[in-house]
Amino acid sequence: MTWAPDYATSAALKTYLRIEDAVDDAQVASALTAASRAVDNHCRRQFGQVATPELRLYSAVRMRGHGGSLAVPIDDLMTATGLVITVAGVPFVPDSYWPLNAAQDGEPWTRLYLPSGTDCGAGAISITGKWGWTTVPPTVGTATILQAARVFKRQDAPFGVAGSPELGSELRLLAKVDPDVAVMLRKYVRRAGVA
Repeated sequence: MTWAPDYATSAALKTYLRIEDAVDDAQVASALTAASRAVDNHCRRQFGQVATPELRLYSAVRMRGHGGSLAVPIDDLMTATGLVITVAGVPFVPDSYWPLNAAQDGEPWTRLYLPSGTDCGAGAISITGKWGWTTVPPTVGTATILQAARVFKRQDAPFGVAGSPELGSELRLLAKVDPDVAVMLRKYVRRAGVA
């Protein structure tokens, strides 16, 4: 997998749109990429994975109600393969990763906890890892196809209006993901902060 890939195939989108020829292949591919990036924007994360472990720097935040431990909000991480953590240059093993059952639930870790006695400044935590998701969740793929179909059909909706005022079916296309896509992606939206 790559970082920020398309989350569905052109063939899947063409099947959904009932397109049987290759005339619109460029527009189909473009709609699919645009929809994938709209999903990223809506979810505040992407669902690909870096090809090789990368070094990233982080800072810790002291948590209330967690025994004074330090939380380190990190980018999505689903595998410990190639994972190396150092605090102020010293190799380190965290107290725990959060969410606790991320692997069993098919979710990434989004933070780790350091013991309360850990002393580190801003940006002193270095983590090398294979950032991102090991697989694109099926729901994300389905949501991408639905959003891509909307993007593809946009060419038939002048000035962002679809339907017919005469038939009472006029609908303005909003500058956000499709409402059904938003419902599908609710579980995957990355929340701000470290709560």
